[in-house]
Parts: sequence; C-alpha cells; structure tokens
Amino acid sequence: MIKTGALAGMMLAALPRAMAQNLSLSTSVAGGPEEPTDAELAGQIIADKNLVQVHGMAQRLLKGGLNAGSGYDQVWIRDTNTFIEVALEVVPPVRFHDAFLNFCRFQGDDGNIVDGYRRWDPKRIQTARTSPLAPNLMAFKNSVETDQESSFVQAILKYITVTNDTALLDERVDGVSVRDRLERALNYVLTVRFDRKHGLVWGGTRADWGDVQPEDSPGVVLDAKSHRALTVYDSAMLVIAINDYLQLIGQDSSSARHWKEVRDRLAHNARKYLWDRKNQKFIPHVYLGGSPFPKDFDENAIYYHGGTAVAIEAGLLTRQEVSAAAERMQANVRAAGASSIGLTMYPPYPDGYFKNPQLTKPYTYQNGGDWCWFGGRMIQQLVKYECISQAYRYLRPMVDRVVRTGDFHEWWSRDNQPRGSGNFRGSAGVLGKAIEMLRDWARQHQ
Repeated sequence: MIKTGALAGMMLAALPRAMAQNLSLSTSVAGGPEEPTDAELAGQIIADKNLVQVHGMAQRLLKGGLNAGSGYDQVWIRDTNTFIEVALEVVPPVRFHDAFLNFCRFQGDDGNIVDGYRRWDPKRIQTARTSPLAPNLMAFKNSVETDQESSFVQAILKYITVTNDTALLDERVDGVSVRDRLERALNYVLTVRFDRKHGLVWGGTRADWGDVQPEDSPGVVLDAKSHRALTVYDSAMLVIAINDYLQLIGQDSSSARHWKEVRDRLAHNARKYLWDRKNQKFIPHVYLGGSPFPKDFDENAIYYHGGTAVAIEAGLLTRQEVSAAAERMQANVRAAGASSIGLTMYPPYPDGYFKNPQLTKPYTYQNGGDWCWFGGRMIQQLVKYECISQAYRYLRPMVDRVVRTGDFHEWWSRDNQPRGSGNFRGSAGVLGKAIEMLRDWARQHQ
C-alpha cells in the first residue's frame, strides 16, 4: 500500500501548477473539540471489526469472476476499473491481462472502447458489436456516456502498478500494440467527443455519472432525440486517464509535453465552465443545443455527488473544497432522509423526467439512488486529502449495511434497502480499497 503522504505528493505532481499551489496539505481536520486525536481515531479504525469483515467479504466476492454482478453477465470496463486493485490481491493477473486484450479486440477504428463484452448470444446480436478477433464473444457500447476510454486507460495503469506486467503494453492485437491503442482511445475522446468551444468532453444528458438519457427508454444510445451536454464527470475522467497515461509512457516521453498541456487545459476549462463559484458546486450540465427538461426547471439546484467525487480524484478542488463537499453531501443525505453519501444527487429529478422506468421516479437507480460504487470513491478521496475523521464517519453507514445484508448490492433505496444486482463487484472494490486506505492510515498513526 502507498502511504497517504506519498499519495498526496503524487497528486500534487500531477496537478496543474496553479492548482497545486492553492492546495493546502494540512493534516488536521477542521472541527470542534469533539474531534478525536489522530491516535484515538486510529484506534477506533483498527478496532472496527466491521471494516475487517467487509474487506474479507470483498476479497471473496472478487475472487469469483470479472462480470459486474449477479445481475450482469458482462465484463464492463468502467466496473473493472473500480475493483481491479482489490481483485488482484486474490485472483491471477492473467484474468485481467486477457480481459484487456479482449477490449482491444473490440476497439473501433476511431479508437473508441466498448463498455463491455460477454459470451456470444444469437438472441442479442441486433445490438451487439462483433469482431473476427473474438469469435466467441460479443460487445456493446452505451454511447450516451463518455467514460469507457478513460476507464480503459485507468484500469491498465492500476493493473501494471500492482503486477509490474509492463510487457502488456507491447503486446499486439491485430498488429497494433496495447500502448498505441491507449493513445488511440484518448484521441478518440479528444476528436469525436470533444467540444472545442469550451475545451471539454461531451456526452448525452444523463443523471450525474449515469448511462441513461431522459429522452427515451432504455436511453443508452445516442440518437436524434439526444441532447449533447458537458458534465464534470466526463472531463474529470479524462483528466485522470491522461495523468495515468503519462505514468505509463513516462514523463520524458516525446509526447508527454503534449498530454500535459491537454490535461492542464481540461482542468482549467472544467473550473471555468462547470464550477459554480457562488454556490460552491459543479453545474450539472452545460448544454450544447438545448435542454431536454422544461424551461422553468432549475437543474442547477441539483448537487451531483458522483461527479464531484471523480472531480476531486482529478484534482479539480482544493482541500478546503473537498472537505466542504463532503459536508455538503452529508447535509444532502440528511435532507433526503437517505443513508450515505453514496446518494447519487440531491434533489433528484422530478417524477417523469426520465422515460426509462428504472429511474423515472425520484430516489431510484441513478436518479437519487444510494450507490456505494461512488460513495466509496468519495471516501478514498477524503483519505487521500487526509480528511480522516470525515472519511471514517461517512464510510461506516455503507460498511454497516453490507454487514447487515451480507452482500454488496448495486444500490440502496432511500430507506436503506438493497436494490439492483446482488454481488455487485464495483461496490466491493471501492469499499475494499477505502477500507485498506483507512486502515493503512490508522496503522501509521497508532
């Protein structure tokens, strides 16, 4: 495990200079006299048996396969990116090595990466992508979102960091190395899914980080009804991916300067166009051709939890803003009557604003459901920024309900009941990683 202080230094090195200068790395957490000392807090974390139990449960689940969960028979790149680190503690690396090669086999000529793949099924061929390089498999792409390429790059860096299998980068699929395919994936986003006026990544209108547009059902594919928009999630994911790509190619690579400039412009433009300074939040959407919602609807009243967590990972907020974001999320949880900062957003979109029945009602699925899959990522960022008291306090509700139900569910209802797929590996991965980070910190501060 990398120590928290080292992580903070790595983040500073990856940030644009002006942002790094504004980032305070104070190790104290703002709070009143009720705040425990570091030693007291470390003791509480070490003694918390639920943390140990849930971490063990995560490892056992992740040992069982690469599909996203019991409700999903596909291997998804966005999910893989979030559970690969903990999974590599208990599964042979070759499983992920082969999975990455499968994603390469389905990569488009323009560099795009599919969401996922599964075994061949003739009943699903109408909506599938096929490849002669993988005759027993079929793939799919939810084109309203723009995180597949970024997830691909991020997942490969995580894999190589853990396994040191740098030979993967030189393997060739249809004559093209994995290293070159990574750059093709990044360039796809910068050419096909990039708005040059704002200098940011676009996708279809969705509920925060989701993959469902409001205009139709199921609503996962761009079409004539779609409304293109900029969101912090899509651009932040690309910032993270570029930082990861730079680690893969080396800071002295001939193309490193180019990618640093691209990253810095992205980060600058995300703050310029998407950060609402007055309200200290990210604007849900900046529309490129009109909104799908009624003109009198104040969408900016919505606070996106997931996109904010990913923006923090991308280094778009200062430490003070990170701590304030965590408090805002917890305040939203209380106002919603929900259970954890995994709450997708607050307030949710009103009834009927999304045609897909999974999220047409408020507080369902991506429209205000409670997802450990993103709440756990926020906990990880709080640990990295050494907001440890907040991290432990906000993690406990997510851990406790996993213990209560004995499973990692896809999402949770407002009254804290499990919903969606069981055995959801993304939740297991992010919670397992958050627990490891907290316990690493605690061991250093006993």
